[in-house]
Amino acid sequence: MNNLVNISHPSCFQKPPLALDIIVHLDMFGIILYAVLTLMATVSMLVYIEECAYIYRKVKTPKKTAIVWVNGAAPIIATMSCLGMWIPRATMFTDMTGATYFAIVVYKFLVLMLEECGGDEEFLKRCGKQKLRISTGPCCCCCPCLPHVAITRRTLFLLKLGCFQFAVLKMVFTILSIILWTNDNYNVADMEITGAAIWINPFVGILTIIALWPVAIMFVHLRSILQSQRIIPKYAMYQLVLILSQLQSAIINILAMNGTIACTPPYSSQARGYLMSQQLLILEMFIITLVTRLLYRRHYDPLPPADLYQDDNDQNAKFIQQTEAEESIP
Repeated sequence: MNNLVNISHPSCFQKPPLALDIIVHLDMFGIILYAVLTLMATVSMLVYIEECAYIYRKVKTPKKTAIVWVNGAAPIIATMSCLGMWIPRATMFTDMTGATYFAIVVYKFLVLMLEECGGDEEFLKRCGKQKLRISTGPCCCCCPCLPHVAITRRTLFLLKLGCFQFAVLKMVFTILSIILWTNDNYNVADMEITGAAIWINPFVGILTIIALWPVAIMFVHLRSILQSQRIIPKYAMYQLVLILSQLQSAIINILAMNGTIACTPPYSSQARGYLMSQQLLILEMFIITLVTRLLYRRHYDPLPPADLYQDDNDQNAKFIQQTEAEESIP
């Protein structure tokens, strides 16, 4: 019976409430919850600012630029979620801002892995005689028959281009969506064929998959080389931010649009779904910010120089072993 009352309430069919309306309707539990989540978002940003100051003093360019961008993913998303929690009518803009920032982070994480190797030239010098396995997720993990690709300047350029296109085009589509929204042509909940969202969002999803593929290829190739740089937990945190900020939010919003999440005045079903997603993200990004601080705020020792003759040494060792084995046969 309560569900029927909630569904028939006028606020279930209205726009999200204003910030002042939220403050008026908060009970004691709501006040404590909003205060704690706001404190978490604030601490996340303060930790990030302190970490940026440390990295700018201790790390050389251009590695420090990549580290600062990658580290900013969790606190920026937490801050945008906090703003969206307090100002529900700005949710579309806060979500787009966080997603646009993460699109840049995807490219910067690829750059970070290369800088951990010493830069593009050092990477080519160290891995130039090897080959890349491209049968990785999210595009081709089910295609192990794909040939391995030689590591060249052209290959490296294509990998960077695959990530860079997402950073640029995501920003372009974000601006386009805002322009269409001002003209009442863009609505996230409008799934009709005539709506702009049904065309823009799937295309952005395809661009996302294309951009994640080069990062996965490079990580698979460098995870053993960069093990001393703790690249595996760094990549895990990067993937966790991706899953929580994109997949988790998408699932909650789909459930809200289908009416699975009940309307609770002054929030409609969709606005309540956004609120739940934002509150979860603040808590999750706060934890990730603390973990990434442990991973990145440290003394950075360069990798040992690449042995240009390692392949020849390995072949000579195999030849010697084979010769000794043949001589030992009576």
